[in-house]
Amino acid sequence: MSNNEEDVKKGLFEIGALNTAFQKYFTGKSYHNSLVKENDVNVTVSNVSFEPGSRNHWHIHHNGYQILLVTGGEGWYQEAGKPAQKLHPGDVIVTRDGVKHWHGATKDSWFSHIAITAGTPEWLEAVSDEEYNSLN
Repeated sequence: MSNNEEDVKKGLFEIGALNTAFQKYFTGKSYHNSLVKENDVNVTVSNVSFEPGSRNHWHIHHNGYQILLVTGGEGWYQEAGKPAQKLHPGDVIVTRDGVKHWHGATKDSWFSHIAITAGTPEWLEAVSDEEYNSLN
């Protein structure tokens, strides 16, 4: 079984550099390629890729939203109080203003998505290994 590494690394958009700027908000390694980040545009658009087992911390977007367009691999998305959703290329997630959530790769697969984000993020606690390892 493939872990989708080549699919993610050679995807439609470049994988980008190791995501050191936001590493403190992630468990594991992720990569970031900013596609749109302009002062006169009220959203940012980024290609974010995750190594197997990597995920971001719980977070909330205030005065905005986040749209995820899954482009490669397999991943997870979860809103607080709801079951996690397994994600595959072609899936679209809309996170509304103020909703606590996280997203990242499955244990065995690389994962990438385009993130269209507006508003200000509030970074919260890490997704515990216990929570994450319970996902199937």
